[in-house]
Amino acid sequence: MADDAEPLRIPITGELDLHTFRPAEAASVVAEYLAACRERGLASARIIHGKGTGALRETVHALLRRSPLVESFRLGDENSGGWGATIVRFKPPIHRQNH
Repeated sequence: MADDAEPLRIPITGELDLHTFRPAEAASVVAEYLAACRERGLASARIIHGKGTGALRETVHALLRRSPLVESFRLGDENSGGWGATIVRFKPPIHRQNH
């Protein structure tokens, strides 16, 4: 695979569906998506990882546990994808005062 390929553009809507990515890409895609959501001031996001074997869910949850941007996360409820999706709440941004 060539490194000169155009980067993939993902709309930052607060919802990321990982079904369109290879499992090996999931961690980097999620990390970049979380940073982009935070840059845009979103308070939360939904990551759709599917139900399957649970391996992708565990990859996503491990990344969320380590992320300094994440305040908390939980599996979706019946209205947000059940255990095939994870709801992420971001830490509030730190506002720096100019002196």
